[in-house]
Order: sequence, then C-alpha cells, then structure tokens
Amino acid sequence: MNEHGEIRNQLPVLRAKKGYSQKDVAEKISVSRQTIASLEKNKYNPSLKLAYELALLFEVELDEVFQYKLKEDL
Repeated sequence: MNEHGEIRNQLPVLRAKKGYSQKDVAEKISVSRQTIASLEKNKYNPSLKLAYELALLFEVELDEVFQYKLKEDL
C-alpha cells in the first residue's frame, strides 16, 4: 500500500459467479495461476491491459473488478 491508498479487487467473487478456478482465469487471459492468486491477495497491482482483460472476461466494467480505496477508507 502506498501513502494514499490501495487497489482492492472483486476477483474471487467474480470467479465464483462464473464458476472459474484461478487456473481457468489464468488460462483464459494467458497469465500464470500465481498471477491471479497474487492479484486476489492484493500483493500485485495489474497493468492497465491486464485489468481490462479481466473486466472483459467477466463481462463487467473495470470499476466492478478493481476499486481504489483511499487510506482513510480502509
């Protein structure tokens, strides 16, 4: 987390709605399962391209996948 806030995500919820495993998501967007696991644990912030690929995969808007939370909102 930086001094202002951090990016949070809804990946586990979206995966569950689609019935996808981490491996399924990784294969569909050509990344490793470890990348998906790191994203879900908020240990890694995605590139803009990766963020959009995830939004397209889940058929939702980008802000439904990732949200930026200010430090005072955490």
